[in-house]
Amino acid sequence: MSKDNIDKKSKAVRRTSIGGQAVLEGVMMKGNRSIATAVRTAGGDITVESKYIKSAKERNVFFRLPFIRGVVNLVTQLFQGTGIILRSAEVYGDFAEPSKFDKWVADKFKINPMNVLMAFSVVLGIVLAVGLFVFLPNFLSGLICDNVAAIAGSPLKSLWYSLIEGGIMIAIFICYILLVTLMKDVRRVFMYHGAEHKVISCYEHGLELTVENAKKMRREHSRCGTTFLFFVVTVSILVFVLINFMLDRCGLLVGNKVLDALIKLGFKLLFLPVVAGVSYELLKLLAKSDCLLVRILRAPGMALQKLTTKEPTDDMLEVSLTAFKTVMAMDENPNLAERKFEISVPYAIARKNAEQVAKDADAADMDWLFAETAGVRRSGLSELKALTKQQYDKVMEIAKLMSDGTPLQYALGNTDFYGIRLAVNKNVLIPRPETEELAERAIAEVSAMQSEGRKIRVLDLCTGSGAIALAVALKSGAEVSASDVSEGALQVARANALNVGADIKFIKSDMWTDIADEFDVIVSNPPYIPTEDIKTLDGRVKGFEPLLALDGGDDGLRFYREIALGLDGHLAKDGALLLEFGINQADAVAEIFADYDTRIIKDMAGIERIAIVKRKI
Repeated sequence: MSKDNIDKKSKAVRRTSIGGQAVLEGVMMKGNRSIATAVRTAGGDITVESKYIKSAKERNVFFRLPFIRGVVNLVTQLFQGTGIILRSAEVYGDFAEPSKFDKWVADKFKINPMNVLMAFSVVLGIVLAVGLFVFLPNFLSGLICDNVAAIAGSPLKSLWYSLIEGGIMIAIFICYILLVTLMKDVRRVFMYHGAEHKVISCYEHGLELTVENAKKMRREHSRCGTTFLFFVVTVSILVFVLINFMLDRCGLLVGNKVLDALIKLGFKLLFLPVVAGVSYELLKLLAKSDCLLVRILRAPGMALQKLTTKEPTDDMLEVSLTAFKTVMAMDENPNLAERKFEISVPYAIARKNAEQVAKDADAADMDWLFAETAGVRRSGLSELKALTKQQYDKVMEIAKLMSDGTPLQYALGNTDFYGIRLAVNKNVLIPRPETEELAERAIAEVSAMQSEGRKIRVLDLCTGSGAIALAVALKSGAEVSASDVSEGALQVARANALNVGADIKFIKSDMWTDIADEFDVIVSNPPYIPTEDIKTLDGRVKGFEPLLALDGGDDGLRFYREIALGLDGHLAKDGALLLEFGINQADAVAEIFADYDTRIIKDMAGIERIAIVKRKI
């Protein structure tokens, strides 16, 4: 059955007070005691935000009086409608970083910048509306009436003035609609406007609320705001006729064109609430009947809807149906939970924004940032479609920390080491993959000794974040101690041990100074970068990681000599010392421990990296 046949043969079989408003990529529906907005996200899903509101009967009786309620409804819709449009824009927005002004407003005045924007938008909208539809018609009609001799000398000048002013208002209104329709986003809003009307009409015709049934409905509706605006223009013409006549007859005009124009403008602004109140009551009255006279009175407004509504797509009707059904359910059941938009950000947009903020971060760090935040494997990023708004905010927060070159691990506040999640900050070195190999070798030495039935004691010298100590303690169950000269590093290490439940004894000591015990296994990754080489390191290393954990003295071997000097007093007879060292330092390390049996081991990259030192037999 065609749309025309439905309209001719089937009148509305049920009435509803549910009304709506098109928003960016969605529709808002408002019922007696609830309001719901459904928006199509950039990822293609529909997300809904809903809340309960006071019903008409619960409002102050004064605000429910005829004519008064029209003014109240207009003001409410201005703020509520603007807020909903801004919220829908947030769902489908470009997710730009807040400006410095936004942050200043939030910090200085402790208010949400979005609320400021909403208030500003309402005020600006009112100013533009007054300028376009009150001041400009008033100004142009004054020029015409004063410069056309036939009108200027007519005893009906006030009537001519009002009629010309009204005609100009209508012309401006139609031109305004035609101009904004040229904008792609506005055309889509007009399509959602049509979807809103079709769904309401589908319900009022007693049809099942489906996309197929809604498609058959007309996109014009008798309770549309466009019709209301036409009534506002019509009523304002009549009211302005009365105002112009009153000003003439009461001698309130002074004969000066500028002053007279301002006086007329002031009185018209004063009577705008009257215009709104009368127009609202007229809209409500004409929506209750469908007789010939009423259809004639509604016809101009319905015709204007041809401009403000466009034929919607099926997915737009689906969004409108979702909003309508949500309001219906909430109006019927006041115990349903309110909902907030589930805002998602397309991965491509999130990635682009994060890379623009952290410009110096490499691709690998960006990969790990998104994998960590989204809770996916790095290999799974190609399948990642979108992030939640919370995940996106976290990504941007971390990217901002990385914008000055801060390493990813410090920005995240953690890193993974040998399957253990470690907290890290600028007090500790970020553990490297090769240090995992050192920890694995230490665990192997401990396990070999434990197989002989011995109770093994382990010392992690220069522990830093506690990475090696934690790995050995958790994987072997040995009795582990860990030392460092930095109190800041020890605080991080203690926190890490507490987080993973590892029982480790921590000692603040400058190398051997405050260590008195003997150990079966001593493991250490001391500073080994030559002092002169520090300045050649990557900026993210030399600029952020602690110099204390990097600088190994003139040749990078200062701490290896200190370890060798105190080793006899701290390594058990059958014990083992395991050391990590830098590239091309193997021979020098072997020379330092020439009095011991020293074995050099290559790492997975084939670089000599680890020394295992034992007493000679």
